[in-house]
Amino acid sequence: MQNDELVSADFPERSAERRVAKAGGSFPRAARLLKHSDFERVYKQGRRHFSSHMTVFYLRQAEGALPEKSTRVGFTVGRVLGGAVERNRIKRRLREAVRQRRGVLAGADAVDVVINPKKSVLTVEFSKVLEEVGRALEAIAKKVGEK
Repeated sequence: MQNDELVSADFPERSAERRVAKAGGSFPRAARLLKHSDFERVYKQGRRHFSSHMTVFYLRQAEGALPEKSTRVGFTVGRVLGGAVERNRIKRRLREAVRQRRGVLAGADAVDVVINPKKSVLTVEFSKVLEEVGRALEAIAKKVGEK
């Protein structure tokens, strides 16, 4: 058995996440929300979608704002959620969930999404995080498509 196939007793889903991440797919820089001004714009002008483990803010991109229209996703994990190790683990889990479910937004208009997790994302099973991110992205695709 290889090292990356071992399952930790404390975090059994963590090994599965690593295998999936190595299997392929990526989260390219063009698909990430990086600028502080973009985060602020989504928070102030955007809409919200609430779920039990996270709040998702979203805003359709303005026409002609970017040369190529694409959905961009960003994460905000504040210090109140724990130390650097916990915050980074939350971001890794969310990044992987978005990477797996990003195809839901493929047919929708270009939209900026900011995911603001709760501390429970750290301890809940990864399958639940994956399901919740998928539901949130489906709801956003539906709402953005209506307009």
